[in-house]
Amino acid sequence: MKLKVYSADGKTSQEKDFTDLPVFEGDRGVQALKEVIVAINANARLGTHSTKTRGEVSGGGKKPWRQKGTGRARAGSIRSPIWVGGGVVFGPKPRDYDKKINAQVKALAFSRALFDRAAAGEIDVIEKWVATASKTKSINEVVGRIAPEGKILIVDDTFPLEAARAARNIARVSLQEAAKLNSKDLAQYRRIIVSSKGLEKIIARVNGGKN
Repeated sequence: MKLKVYSADGKTSQEKDFTDLPVFEGDRGVQALKEVIVAINANARLGTHSTKTRGEVSGGGKKPWRQKGTGRARAGSIRSPIWVGGGVVFGPKPRDYDKKINAQVKALAFSRALFDRAAAGEIDVIEKWVATASKTKSINEVVGRIAPEGKILIVDDTFPLEAARAARNIARVSLQEAAKLNSKDLAQYRRIIVSSKGLEKIIARVNGGKN
């Protein structure tokens, strides 16, 4: 599969064939990708939401008025769910949303997402990320030459401190290390710029069967 490889300044490019990138036919891996993204989103949920039942709301121990003779509906507590300030019926309680996905499904999903982005021409390679004195302008100019518009994901093996500081100030740019890149990252960004070393690590992950 061919990808565009840009110079460090983004001014020149050439197509290079990366034979180790995964190749898919048909819908193989699509369902796995969906399952993994659902699991990633679920695992990111804290599950700390909580409401109080009528037994947990403070007050309400005294009957608000006598049972008969007032002309009003019977009421046993001001903390009844039908009262303002009362308890909540079937409200959310703390819970664990974690979903487990086995390693083979994760690896298949990652490979499929990588293939989809590469086949669509949405992955570009840069020789390396360079920033002078942590200047945002230097990174912004390089990114602008490669991808003038839209949200961008920048991937590297490990980001030099200067490059990371420079890139994090650009609103449309997100950073991710190759070792931490996941299927959701690949699926949600329509333009990905990865360094040569970063791509090497990604290909090694794919061929090594790791997610």
